[in-house]
Amino acid sequence: MTALLRSSLAWAAGAAVVMAVGGCYSPKTRIDPAPSGAVLKSEFIYEVAPFPSCHASTIAEGKNGLVTAWFGGKHEKNPDVAIWVSRYENGAWSAPVEVANGIQPGGKDRVPCWNPVLHQPKGGPLLLFYKVGPSPSRWWGMMVSSTDGGKTWSTPHRLPDGFLGPIKNKPVTLPDGTLLCPSSTEHDGWRLVMERTRDLGQTWETTGALNDGKQFGAIQPTVLFHPGNRLQLLCRTRQNVVADSWSTDGGKSWSALQATSLPNPNSGIDGVTLKDGQHLLVYNPTRQSAQDRTPLVVGASRDGKEWKVVLTLESEPGEYSYPAIIQTADGLVHVTYTWKRKKVRHAVVDPAKL
Repeated sequence: MTALLRSSLAWAAGAAVVMAVGGCYSPKTRIDPAPSGAVLKSEFIYEVAPFPSCHASTIAEGKNGLVTAWFGGKHEKNPDVAIWVSRYENGAWSAPVEVANGIQPGGKDRVPCWNPVLHQPKGGPLLLFYKVGPSPSRWWGMMVSSTDGGKTWSTPHRLPDGFLGPIKNKPVTLPDGTLLCPSSTEHDGWRLVMERTRDLGQTWETTGALNDGKQFGAIQPTVLFHPGNRLQLLCRTRQNVVADSWSTDGGKSWSALQATSLPNPNSGIDGVTLKDGQHLLVYNPTRQSAQDRTPLVVGASRDGKEWKVVLTLESEPGEYSYPAIIQTADGLVHVTYTWKRKKVRHAVVDPAKL
């Protein structure tokens, strides 16, 4: 009850904070009053953990319930950073469990882990993609799978050279069953890539780079579905704006990147297309530095072009960033995000009340 009260008070404060950020919204971005009762729950995944810092959470609805993952360790880039998982069971989140780390063959060297991404395919095991390496320009893609809802995991498997898997945001399943993985690279400028796998990660295809990294330095795309078999990607950029691109052939080719009306402080975003066709996007609505990742809001759109802020999740000073968003089978929306680099927060939202 206390968490819900804090969240309700944050809505009112959030609207004032958002409006006070000068130059952050274009005329195409509307700000609506905060909804009443839209947040059903706001909680931390854990209160105590064997690591002081965390980041880059992900969430999926597994066969036995919700599963979350994130990377945690002394601090980002430290060799001790590993991938941790928690499962929601019996009305509570399980204690964080380390499921993957960067210990190299032979055990003498260890490098950090990065950006886990969970995905539950229909009729398949729960998949967990992540990256291992000293930095984003030198990391490589890894994956593990679970047949029991995240309790136990397979031996880590390295993706083929040149493939990283989904970089931050969840894959989406196309009508033919293909898994479309929004990806990006940072070794030659910030460039978007779309990777595809038809057999749950055994074999891979790629579009190659979708941008030159100059007009837009762009990474970490998220994918939305539109009528007429159109796909839209939205992504983080170095140009202080969310950019987008469109595909009409199932993600094989994409239009040139264009700036949207949404500001971006060089921070991660994530979106989802709901069952009713509406799109939600979680992002930081400022054009300031990557160190100023507040407030954190939810935007809504019917066409992917005109957006309105419908919910403020956080508005106090601090870092609230790298969100992940899904809609579960019961129609509710779940958001996880970094809370001050110390904890992972989970919010349950009723989209009917937005």
